[in-house]
Formats: sequence, structure tokens, C-alpha cells
Amino acid sequence: MFDGLQTGLHNIALLSDAETRSITAENPTGARGGGAKAEPDGDSAASLLGAGWKVRPSIKLPPQSTTTIAEIEGPGTIQHIWLTVRPQAYRSAVLRCYWDGEETPSVEVPLGDFFCNGHGLRYNVNSLPIAVNPVGGFNSYWPMPFRRSARITIENEYWEEIPGCYYQITYALAPVPDNAAYFHAQWRRSMTTREYPEHVLLDGVAGQGQYVGTFLAWSQFSNGWWGEGEVKFYLDGDTGHPTICGTGTEDYFGGAWGFGDETFSTPFLGYPLYRREPAEVPQHGLYRWHIMDPIRFKHDLKVTVQALGWWLNRKFEPLTDDIASVAYWYQTTPHAPFPELPALADRWPRG
Repeated sequence: MFDGLQTGLHNIALLSDAETRSITAENPTGARGGGAKAEPDGDSAASLLGAGWKVRPSIKLPPQSTTTIAEIEGPGTIQHIWLTVRPQAYRSAVLRCYWDGEETPSVEVPLGDFFCNGHGLRYNVNSLPIAVNPVGGFNSYWPMPFRRSARITIENEYWEEIPGCYYQITYALAPVPDNAAYFHAQWRRSMTTREYPEHVLLDGVAGQGQYVGTFLAWSQFSNGWWGEGEVKFYLDGDTGHPTICGTGTEDYFGGAWGFGDETFSTPFLGYPLYRREPAEVPQHGLYRWHIMDPIRFKHDLKVTVQALGWWLNRKFEPLTDDIASVAYWYQTTPHAPFPELPALADRWPRG
């Protein structure tokens, strides 16, 4: 039986009892027959056409407030999120997702970073679960199952109203398998030091699941090569030494030999941003999806990356860099509490 999760070319022709629904500003509840009901006023672009046309395609995000963009009764699976908004929202607005009535979110990430647009910048991404298309069309294809309910909010911490938030959330109402875990995503930011050149992407995870993705927004504070550090996965009781340890940052993201300053974007991994403007720090954006090679854990998980470069006589040099990250994973519930999300001033990108 199709359950909203097993979707692909191999079974797209199969019939199913699942029901497709979609939430937009034109149909904010996703109800059957609930779209295109808004009545235009005299200032509307649809005032000459009347109801049933493009009357309410977007919403405004009031300053210092939280807007709920989706409330869904399950069981079901969110299959696609499309969203576009002005760049002011990329770091100042926070995307949160709550499954089955939980009090704390399973997803808590600045809006742009969730879609692999870090540093408050807009650039294209061409991958399987995340696609960012001209000019700023954010797409997520991460399957997000829920059994009783789903709630998605956007908090605008910007000091002004952000107009023109467009979105569409498409989901399938269908039973969810017992062995389906819940989608999670968490944002962290830290300044590495020469004494402790390591950024923690994820820690304190408790439960069974699989780690499925990494996004890094890396600001470099020194000249030269910056990506020699290893990405490490501490699984199920690992303490001093990890079970999984890579050979270097560029290797983890699928490149080699320092990337050669070339960007790339592929279905499962990419380096879509390399930016070095005059009078600004160099900025990098990288993603890696563990879709074909999920990292499974039974009890707990910690993920780190080192900030290392080259120094005199080809010796490793610990770096002081600014690293922001999004970790994506699935796990059983309840999840452990997330660290407190940094305030807006501490999330603001460097120039």
C-alpha cells in the first residue's frame, strides 16, 4: 500500500487511496475545494477579474511575531515545500516544524539556511532533496511523516515587516508505517579557535535513527586553504574516538585537492558558493546528503568538523573561523531538547 513515503519513478504509475492536499496563501487550510476563495478589493491586482483568480498569493510576516503557515491533521507525509521570500528573512526568520503535538520543534533553522542558502545570500542549489532556483525559489523534498498532526511556523525577528512570503506545502494523507521516523533539522553556529578548532554540528541526540544531511556556511578569517579538517561521527556510546572519520572537509563534500576554487552542485553533494569580495571575508556554502549512505545510530549521535589549514613546512594549522551548520536527521521520538537558538544579532551574517 502506498503511504506517501515510497514515491519515485519506479512506482509513480501505481494507484493509491492516499489523498493529496496542498496549503498555500490561497488555501491556508488545504481543505478540499478550499482554494481561490479570496475576494479582491479595489487595490488588488485581481480587482478586474474577481474571485477565483490570483487574489491572495502571498502573506506578510509581521515584525517580532510568529506566523503559522500550516496546521494539518494526520496521518500523512509532507512531500514538498516551495517557498520564496525577500533575502532579509534568510537569517532573521526562523522555520520551525512540530510533529504530533510536541511542545518543542523537531525543525528549528533560519529560513535560508534550511534551504542551503547561508550567509544571508541567495544562490542556486541543484540537489535531490533541496533545490534553489532563479531567483530564490526554495524547494524541499525531504519526506516529513506525521501520525497525528503537523504544524509549521515562521518567526520573523526582523525589525520590520517582511512582505511577499509565498509558499506551497504539498502532502499526502495516508497511513504512516510503524517504522517511519520523524524528520529533524537543527542549526548551530560557533567560532573555532586555535586552542579548540572544532565545530559541533550535532550533539545530545537520544533515540534510534539515521543522519541524512549536512549544510555548512563557512566564513574564513585567514588566507590560504581552510578545509583540511575531518568530519567525525560518534555513534552509540563513542567517547574519545569516533566510529566514522573522514579524510578532510572537501573530501566529505565530494571534492578533492582543495576544490580548485570551482563550485559544483550535484544530486547528493555540492559546493554551490565560493565568494570572496573586496573588503569582505571569504564565504563558502557546502552540502552533503546521506541518502544513498545514511549513517544509522541506535542510541545516540554526535557530529563534528575541524577547522584546519596548512602552515609552515606543510603542517596542519588550527583555524579561527565562523561556521554555521544545519544537521538533518530522522529519529524516533521524543527528541532531546535542542540548544537555545542564538538571538538575531548572533545569527546575523558577516560581511
